[in-house]
Amino acid sequence: MTLVERASALVPMLLERAPVAEQARRVSDASYDTLSEAGIFAMTAPKRYGGGEVDFQTQCDVLAELARGCPSTSWVATIFSAMSWLAGTFPDAAQDEIFADRDPRISGVFSPTGTASVSGGGLVVNGRWPFNTGCHGARWTVLNAVVTTEAGPVPTCVIARSRELTIVDDWRASGMAATGSNTIVADNVFVPAHRCLGLPDLLEARLPPRHNAANPYFNYPLAPVLVVNAGGTPLGMARGALEGFLERLPGRGIAYTFYANKAEAPVTHLQLAEAALTIESADAHVRRAATLLDRHPGGPMSIEARVKSRVHVSYATGLARQAVDTLFYASGASSIQTHIPIQRVQRDVQALANHAIMHTQTALELYGRVLCGLPPNTPIY
Repeated sequence: MTLVERASALVPMLLERAPVAEQARRVSDASYDTLSEAGIFAMTAPKRYGGGEVDFQTQCDVLAELARGCPSTSWVATIFSAMSWLAGTFPDAAQDEIFADRDPRISGVFSPTGTASVSGGGLVVNGRWPFNTGCHGARWTVLNAVVTTEAGPVPTCVIARSRELTIVDDWRASGMAATGSNTIVADNVFVPAHRCLGLPDLLEARLPPRHNAANPYFNYPLAPVLVVNAGGTPLGMARGALEGFLERLPGRGIAYTFYANKAEAPVTHLQLAEAALTIESADAHVRRAATLLDRHPGGPMSIEARVKSRVHVSYATGLARQAVDTLFYASGASSIQTHIPIQRVQRDVQALANHAIMHTQTALELYGRVLCGLPPNTPIY
């Protein structure tokens, strides 16, 4: 069974667990174990440690399958798989620690809202980081903190043991509620130097010597990896909404009309066709983004390629949002009941589409600047 097939086989279970996960505001330990056993968290990890090093299209396909069942669980798997890739860019001493049990469960936050000071062969880290998706299931946590040096402040990416951090129970959201994206706190946490890399170096793929240093898979700039890996979840959300709509369609009428069978109404035909084609368009944009990485010949990526990878995924996210909205509005008032999955998908896609790296308008502005010959207005490209 392929990795995509294993992910697809989990959809019924995820559909069943999704309401409970939303109420709990986190993915269950049982689901973490199930995804780990399926090889999903390790699909981007180095093969040396039992990882898959799977291509980006496969990553998106896997995560889209999970999102058909539970968007929040898919997003947690998105973060964990992206952070497994990131760990593969660190020195071997870090990789040996993090991948020792061949079960990478790594969350991560990239806003440099903490501080760090040099001390005894490493950094002492302090700070608070909100939006740490999957923090309850993580054994390692990627943090970004600012280190003051003689040359000035340097944002630095560190990988800390999750047990040395404190979770603040403050994640109460209307969408993506089950991601457990709580704030985490570091209070004088020591991180050895081999688990510390400058964030600007990661963004530009200036990476240290390590066993996989010659492997193009672990030499991409950071932002395109994070963004393209994220493309599967919104696409899977929209597919799940379409499947849920079609499942409820037979035998239903349209209230306060003469249509006893909604499937015979022209308005349904128009709504359904528009949503289905919008989802196919989203899929095409995600595939374009994945191709930019999967077919990259090696060496530095151009600014245009890096920006295009982001804008394709952000644009696809906007299309997924449109498709879910169309299906939700076509579902009638009964769809607002909590036992009808599409209402949760509709809230989830609104939340994800407002994520900074998934936001369509922000990415369009970035792409337009580059098309006009201006430099990017963000380091996240």
